[in-house]
Amino acid sequence: MVRTGHFAAAASAAIPELPYAPPPGVATTGLEVMTLSELRDRAARSGQRLADPQRPGFHQLFAVESGRLRQSVDFTAHTTPPGGWLWVRPGQVQQYDDLGDSEGTLVLFRPTFPDPATAAAVGLDEASGAVARHPYDENARAVRIALDHLRFEFAADRRDQAPGAHTEVLRHLLAVLLLRLVRLTGADGQDTEAVTGSDTFRRFRAAVEKDFTRTRRVADYAHALGYSPRTLSRATRAAVGLGAKEFVDRRVVLEAKRLLAHTDRSAARIATALGFADATNFAKFFHQRSGTTPGAFRASVRG
Repeated sequence: MVRTGHFAAAASAAIPELPYAPPPGVATTGLEVMTLSELRDRAARSGQRLADPQRPGFHQLFAVESGRLRQSVDFTAHTTPPGGWLWVRPGQVQQYDDLGDSEGTLVLFRPTFPDPATAAAVGLDEASGAVARHPYDENARAVRIALDHLRFEFAADRRDQAPGAHTEVLRHLLAVLLLRLVRLTGADGQDTEAVTGSDTFRRFRAAVEKDFTRTRRVADYAHALGYSPRTLSRATRAAVGLGAKEFVDRRVVLEAKRLLAHTDRSAARIATALGFADATNFAKFFHQRSGTTPGAFRASVRG
């Protein structure tokens, strides 16, 4: 995954893409397991800085064992303590703040690596927001066992197996880990329903992900899904503590931030991409919801 050129500086340029690229000797083409120490060592050998912003094109699942992992994901600071987990998804803008005193495991996998049933069950296509977990008691032990089994299988020499068998075993073990982590443990002690939301919310979230650049009107989503706007707002508030309109607007603001940070597009082009009539309306919307102008935000994340 991490090799020379992946951590290019971004002081005055767009935040670089970070494609999945396994290092020499890794047989699988879709999954890799490493320690945080190995991550630091690879970056040091390449002479690059982990503190520079990057936009990975793959999933990253961090399991912290000691110290505290501090990083920014989509411009929001996260501190993951020992026993905690953080899931960073493809396309999110990530930046390490302090990786020096933390130890643990990092699981990398391409979006196409899990099987379709697992992908649907854990919400693999959810593009906004890192998923933080801190399992306790038996759940913590069960998730840890699943991770240890995945680490063991990844490191094992399986040349005696039939072609493809090792990859399939890894795919199944990753499924167990993701299902335990997301569907069973909850987020910071919450139950599964509070984490994954109702079917109504999941349908709304998928519709927003598909159409947020086309419409920001809750009524449009309600009509398309066959619900009332009030039903969508209740389901969204129960799942994530926000009204439906706020949920849509936050997704638009997040995409605007990604485009401002990651691309060199003008405000007018970003406005068009996000469905605004012109750059003035986009700038007003962005300022009202983020407290800064598009230009000032771009300067802050690149400086």
